Amino acid sequence: MRNPVHAVLSLVLTFFSVACTWLIAGAEFLGIALILVYVGAVMVLFLFVVMMLDIDVEPLRAGFARYLPFGLLVAVVMLLEILTLIGIKAQVALPFGPEPEGSNVQWIARRLFTEFLLPFETAAVILTVAVIAAVMLTLRRRPGAKRQDPGEQARVRAEDRIRMIKMDPVRPTPRTAPIEAGQTEIKP
Repeated sequence: MRNPVHAVLSLVLTFFSVACTWLIAGAEFLGIALILVYVGAVMVLFLFVVMMLDIDVEPLRAGFARYLPFGLLVAVVMLLEILTLIGIKAQVALPFGPEPEGSNVQWIARRLFTEFLLPFETAAVILTVAVIAAVMLTLRRRPGAKRQDPGEQARVRAEDRIRMIKMDPVRPTPRTAPIEAGQTEIKP
């Protein structure tokens, strides 16, 4: 897919499909978290960034017809594979039984805070360091950068900002009259 906007929208559709797979498998927490985090936040950000790039897609569409037969063949093969897998799974599928350890949220919480505590805490520390580094990079002082000082803005009085000047009204002379629409030079 050469159009970046369509590629990002396809990725959003893929995330929805994976979330539905998690929901069907009984992992409601993971499915909802995938929708909220990836589709709701990350992919919307990607979509806005790609849309703001303003990429010219006309040259990219030129070779579309040349690859269409190959793309249709791949799509048909993948559809047949999916239908075959669904048919095989439907014949041997067992209904989901009650989970012995409670809900999937409890299962994930037990695993995260017992077996996987060290990797979980390590990931949290790495992400915290990354956020702090990103903030420090954006807040560093650059030469020539203008900054606002809220304290100085609060101390400003109206008398210090505007100076009123008394002057006599001036009538425009024909030479200083404004140019009318379509007029190229000022006529006296």
